[in-house]
Amino acid sequence: MTNPTYSETDPRRHTANIRHMLDDAAQHAREEVAKVNDPKAQALFETTAEVLGGLSKAYQDFERKSERAWR
Repeated sequence: MTNPTYSETDPRRHTANIRHMLDDAAQHAREEVAKVNDPKAQALFETTAEVLGGLSKAYQDFERKSERAWR
């Protein structure tokens, strides 16, 4: 899952890899919601997906330098 666009020392190469892992984990958590009948487990999986999505967005913002904190 390495990103050949950036050099090995460019942090965006690594943030992109981690972001893809977070997105995959969030998608997996959302898929699990439909597989269980326990409302508490469903809420946990959905919350997990939301938190991972927010973290993925923070990584994307870093890569794009779209937030003041990352400029």
